[in-house]
Amino acid sequence: MRIAGILLAAGAGKRLGTPKALVELGGSRLVDRGTGLLRDGGAEPVIVVLGAARADVAGALTVHNPDWATGMGSSLAVGLRAAPDDCAAAVIALADQPLIGPAAVRRLIAAHEAGAQVVAAAYAGKPRNPVLLARQHWPEVLERAVGDAGARPFLRAHPELVTLVECADVGSPDDLDTPADLTRLRGLLARSGR
Repeated sequence: MRIAGILLAAGAGKRLGTPKALVELGGSRLVDRGTGLLRDGGAEPVIVVLGAARADVAGALTVHNPDWATGMGSSLAVGLRAAPDDCAAAVIALADQPLIGPAAVRRLIAAHEAGAQVVAAAYAGKPRNPVLLARQHWPEVLERAVGDAGARPFLRAHPELVTLVECADVGSPDDLDTPADLTRLRGLLARSGR
């Protein structure tokens, strides 16, 4: 059974002033960085959910969320529904967290292979993204994914299912939401050489 990678990249980037998927950072678009994160981390196939912007993404299946403006929940639903039947789980990542490394995805997949059903990357002990969801939980995830919540309501309703995997040593969950964030992340990338 395969583990799908789903990149949520449908938003308009209102605070940033442009769709985040198309923003360039370190010489590549965020949508391409996120696709590489999932692919290099061992997810296959990689599914990119787009909405406000259209883009060709090499090495990924792109799907359009016609309801992208309703929030992340609808994009998560489109992504999970696009996953092939032979996928036992999916790793969900966000395009606007470009400093997360592929090692985080590998750790989530390894935890799943060791028996974990729901796995969240943690940074200094705090759960963030990406998140791995075993297929048997997808119906409830979809039921609870309303508006901009994504998988969070499911995770909060079932803390006993969540295995945290520390990933602070292989990346950072910094969000890119504003022009100031973009400037800061460009500086961090330049200093780290990534």
